[in-house]
Amino acid sequence: MQTFEVKIEADNNDTTKHTCDDKPRPYSCTVCHKRFTTKGSLTSHRALHTRENWYSCTQCEKHLPTRSRLTQHMNIHTSKYKCTECGRCCVSRGVLAVHRRSHTGEKPFECNICNKRFSRSCRLVQHSKIHNGEKPFKCQMCSKVFTQFVNLQRHMRVHTGEKPYKCSLCDRSFTDSSSLQLHKRRLHGNSRQHHCPHCGKVFMTNTELKLHLRVHTGEKPFKCSLCDRSFAQSSNLQRHKRHLHSNSRPYNCPHCGKAFKTNSDLKYHLRVHMGEKPYKCSLCDRSFTRSGHLQTHKRRLHSNSRPYHCPHCGKAFKTNSDLKHHLHVHTDAKPYSCRHCSDQFRWHHELKTHLLKSHNEGTWSVCDICHKKFSCNGHLKRHALQHKLVKSYVCSECPRRFCAAAVLKSHQLVHSSLQQFCCGKCGKYFKHKHNVVSHFERCSDDRLGIISLFNPHVCM
Repeated sequence: MQTFEVKIEADNNDTTKHTCDDKPRPYSCTVCHKRFTTKGSLTSHRALHTRENWYSCTQCEKHLPTRSRLTQHMNIHTSKYKCTECGRCCVSRGVLAVHRRSHTGEKPFECNICNKRFSRSCRLVQHSKIHNGEKPFKCQMCSKVFTQFVNLQRHMRVHTGEKPYKCSLCDRSFTDSSSLQLHKRRLHGNSRQHHCPHCGKVFMTNTELKLHLRVHTGEKPFKCSLCDRSFAQSSNLQRHKRHLHSNSRPYNCPHCGKAFKTNSDLKYHLRVHMGEKPYKCSLCDRSFTRSGHLQTHKRRLHSNSRPYHCPHCGKAFKTNSDLKHHLHVHTDAKPYSCRHCSDQFRWHHELKTHLLKSHNEGTWSVCDICHKKFSCNGHLKRHALQHKLVKSYVCSECPRRFCAAAVLKSHQLVHSSLQQFCCGKCGKYFKHKHNVVSHFERCSDDRLGIISLFNPHVCM
């Protein structure tokens, strides 16, 4: 049994203030360092560590530290506080009210630094520690730090291999209670009865089914008040506002000082400094920091499928993002606007270059060898391959190799009979755009211009 000491101090200089109020809390737990206003509260808290005289539920295997907690827990079995949307039973009226926010999308608690919203005040308090960098709980095995003691406890099971939560219906064990409950609902429960009438997909809760149905109906009830965009989920709307309508970048990299709008973006960026690329391609030796980047890589380099077709010219693309990028050619849209002046741009990298040159906003990516500057880190990476002479793009028709995918694509026209560029003056066809451009300047037939075979109504 773990030893437990009660620390009683009335010295205000040694009293830590709580994150939600300014009450003195002189009673400190020596195990998790949590502080309390009264000795009785600390004594009740003691049971969480020692598990002495816990009360067992007669309906399930759960054990509670106090009789009042057991009484509250029994409300789950009696269905006293039952959600009318999904049928979930809660321990109290207050917990049910908070749970209902998961159906309504209500998030009344807002972070005053990054404007992220939460359904519970405790989630906001926990989130605020991201901004102030407070991580008081440190693992003695690997020095990893945590914002909450419960997260440290859960992490310690990685080192000990402890899985204290055992399933009563099979031999599986789990490190935390939520994983056990999820396992029971998925494998032993009758909760997976919510079938989509359109595609047959099955969901664990009615709420998940309702959200999924919006994919088929096109319903987007959450409208942005700052533009004409709409979203199927409230969380997507909040993310959209932070990314496009807010200049706040509260998440700073401790290594290079680069600022980010979301904590997830910062986490992905940190992998650049650590060299961590956990997503490995099974078809080549490339690795990636994000799962999405790996999937895009596989579609672009290891697949010949082009399921995305341009409605204007019929050109096919391997990814939806490539198609969206291509559509700007036909629409002449310039969706990227400068926030400092009235200039607009067709491509995002053009906006980044403009901000760097005209408004001194952002950071140039500089080549260590020739000191050439780039507005995008991706362009620098492609440029660096020329110095390293890394030619990872191999032609499928001949042994030639290339540093960049665009150069390989241009080379592959040598093996193809396709001539997609047409002179609008004389009707002559060419494989490469630069050939038809030079021909057009010499051509005497005065008709249209340079025309693409894929879109004969638009001059190049």
